[in-house]
Amino acid sequence: MIDRLVIVGVGLIGGSFALALKAAGQVAKVAGLGRSPEAMARALELGIIDEICASPQEAMRGADLVLLAAPVGQTGAILASLLPHLEPQTIITDAGSTKCDVVAAARAALGGRIGQFVPGHPIAGSESNGPDAAMAGLYRGKKTVLTPLPENLPADVERVAAAWRHCGSLIHRLSPADHDRVFAAVSHLPHLLAYALVDDIAAKPHADLLFQYAASGFRDFTRIAGSSPEMWRDISLANRDALLTELDAYLAQLTTLRARLAAADGPGLETVFANAQRARQAWIEAIEAGSPPAPQHQGIE
Repeated sequence: MIDRLVIVGVGLIGGSFALALKAAGQVAKVAGLGRSPEAMARALELGIIDEICASPQEAMRGADLVLLAAPVGQTGAILASLLPHLEPQTIITDAGSTKCDVVAAARAALGGRIGQFVPGHPIAGSESNGPDAAMAGLYRGKKTVLTPLPENLPADVERVAAAWRHCGSLIHRLSPADHDRVFAAVSHLPHLLAYALVDDIAAKPHADLLFQYAASGFRDFTRIAGSSPEMWRDISLANRDALLTELDAYLAQLTTLRARLAAADGPGLETVFANAQRARQAWIEAIEAGSPPAPQHQGIE
C-alpha cells in the first residue's frame, strides 16, 4: 500500500498511473506537482489527484513513491528540485521513453542519493495528452520496462515493480543501453517517420486536396504524429545516436525499394512486402497469444 504517491506531470501517463493504483486500492493519497495550473486543476477535478502541491517541498513531505511523468529533457531539473526534500524512505521512478540520458541526468542531480531512483518505462500510450486522456486501464496487459541501477536496493526495485503490477503491467528488465537501442527501432523511428510524412504532405501547395482524400490507411500510419511535439523532440535528441543508426538503416531500405520501383522490379518489391507481411503477422499472433519468451539478456516477471 502506498500512503502518499506524488505524480510530477499529471497527464496521460502520470494520470493513468494514479488512476490505476486508485482503482486497485493501492494508494491512500495522490499529490500532484506540475507547471500548468490549469492541468493540475483539471486533474483534481477529475479525481486523478487528491491534492495540488505548490512546491517540491510540499509534494515530497512524507512521500513513499514519486513518478516523474514529464518530458525526459526536464528530468535533471526536476530531480534537482526534489533532492533537498528527498526523505530516506522515498523512492523516485520515471516513465521516460529513453533511459541512458535519464540515468545520466539522475546521477548528476542526485549524486550519492542515486540509489533512491529506479528508472522505468511503461510501454503504453496514446496520441492524446493531458489529464482528460488519463485512464485506469491504460497499462493493463502492457509491458513496463525497468532498468535498475547497481545502487538500487532489490527491495526498492520490487516496490516500483509491484506498483506497476497493480496497474496491470507485465514487468521486463533491460539495461539502459539495451532499452534505448530497442526503442530507437520500434518506437522512436516510427514516430519520426509519422511526423515527417505529415509535415511533408502539409508543406505541399496542394495539401488541402491531399488531406481531403487521405483515408484510414493514412490515419492509421500517422496516428502517432498527434503525440506531444515537445516530448518527442526531447526523446529524439536524447536517443540521437541509436536513432541515427536506425534512420540510416531505414534510408538504405528506402534506397533499395526506390531502385526496385525504378526498375519495375515487381518480384523484388513483392518479396519485401511479403517478408514484412509475415513478420507483422507473427508479431500480431505473439501479442494475441501473450507475451513471448524473453531473450536471455532480458528479465521478465
